[in-house]
Amino acid sequence: MTQPLMPMATAVWLVDNTSLTFTQIADFCNLHELEVQSIADGLIAQNMVGADPVANGQLTMEEIERCQAAESERLQLLEDEVPAKVQTGGTRYTPVSKRQDKPNAIAWLVKNHPELSDAQIGRLVGTTKPTINAIRERTHWNIANIKAVDPVALGLCRQTDLDAAVQKAIEKGGRPEQPETAEPAGFSIENFSISGDD
Repeated sequence: MTQPLMPMATAVWLVDNTSLTFTQIADFCNLHELEVQSIADGLIAQNMVGADPVANGQLTMEEIERCQAAESERLQLLEDEVPAKVQTGGTRYTPVSKRQDKPNAIAWLVKNHPELSDAQIGRLVGTTKPTINAIRERTHWNIANIKAVDPVALGLCRQTDLDAAVQKAIEKGGRPEQPETAEPAGFSIENFSISGDD
């Protein structure tokens, strides 16, 4: 069961302002019945200001009155109609120790996924377009020490984010370049046979 915000302060308010039983308050606030009794006796939470669950939108007065009338009833926490905000992408914090790995990740993305735009690479790794261009054109100040390393292995982005960006780039028309296999002249799989008749 979900519990109210500030359960101890809520219990203090319910003890002071209602005639609910200790069991009802303890069940609602996810406390032990003896804790609620100690609050009523003034042994714990003496100087704590009670938190009004009605004002906080966690209970209604009708719910409190319903439970005061019948000791066997239990208080029900109000459900929030507004869904919790889901955090979307956006900029992520990159620890100082991983910032030096960004050029390596950019080099890997430029080499292995040429279909990705600069904006997509910038979003994946968290870098700027001038840095991407400098690495692509091999004019970066530290180009001699840059080694292409997978950004997922470095922990700079998630595999799902990388796959989604590549898929989006392919759908936009940036086809990945397939390396062509060079076969020697006159040699092909069709002309090759394994027989001892030669």
